[in-house]
Amino acid sequence: MNIKTIDFLGKRQWAYIFSSLLLLVSIGSLATQGLKMGIDFTGGTLVEVAYQNAADLTVMRAALADEGFGDAMVQHFGSSRDVLIRLKPDETVSSAELSAQVVAAINKKTAEPAELRRVEFVGPQVGDELAEDGGLAMLYSMFGVLIYIAWRFEYKFALGSVAALIHDVIITLGFFSLFGLEFDLTVLAALLAVIGYSLNDTIVVFDRIRDNFRLLRQVGSEEVMNTSLNETLSRTLMTSFTTILVLIALAVLGGEIIHNFSVALLVGILIGTYSSIFVASPIVLALGITQKDLMVPVKEGTDVDDLP
Repeated sequence: MNIKTIDFLGKRQWAYIFSSLLLLVSIGSLATQGLKMGIDFTGGTLVEVAYQNAADLTVMRAALADEGFGDAMVQHFGSSRDVLIRLKPDETVSSAELSAQVVAAINKKTAEPAELRRVEFVGPQVGDELAEDGGLAMLYSMFGVLIYIAWRFEYKFALGSVAALIHDVIITLGFFSLFGLEFDLTVLAALLAVIGYSLNDTIVVFDRIRDNFRLLRQVGSEEVMNTSLNETLSRTLMTSFTTILVLIALAVLGGEIIHNFSVALLVGILIGTYSSIFVASPIVLALGITQKDLMVPVKEGTDVDDLP
């Protein structure tokens, strides 16, 4: 072979150690600190206010923080003149009193008084249902991936890809737990997007591995997989690099509402790019993948020399 390859699989022991450390830290943080759940999951009070002119969300957030509502989520709702404020549940204060305090707080800093439109209380039971549905969505997606890859490739590839996806999700969740970032529905959506992105990278690699197993018949499994990883490396890195540039811009300039969403995608794609090279393929190799597992069955009357 004339292609100079990087020995990715020769370094798989170091990758196992690195991934194990990340998983231990992530699982330890999740077990001890848990996740800082957002209002979507914990329940809380929604306060909608309106202005005649465009509202300045930065001023409103500062005003609420000064009055002890630093954890309030403030976002535009429908237009730049309508604002939705989400507050965490407080059993000591009624929704009416809480909304009055919020409106009084923001009116201290804004030139135009806010018009209170509506106040709604979201109970924790709704949040529990959302958390359960979100967890089931991830489990169903993992199960669907397992079936799809087992059907398209081989069950060893399916186990490797699902192990890599679980690796990516746990480490992303651990990052949010370790740094105390709020976990809400947007972050859950980002996790599902990470599963799809990471799976796409892994399938590209697996597809090249399958082709090379059929073309390079006199070469061992490890060398075939190393060659495949090197052939797809430029595509993997360029795709991830351009996506990461966009996510960095969103995280820095996109505002508070999509900040955690962007961070979750950024961490997930970085880990997903790593796992598609250093986790999925080494696991498939450890499961004992061979050329026989991927060879096309020979039909009766077919000349072996005509096979691809």
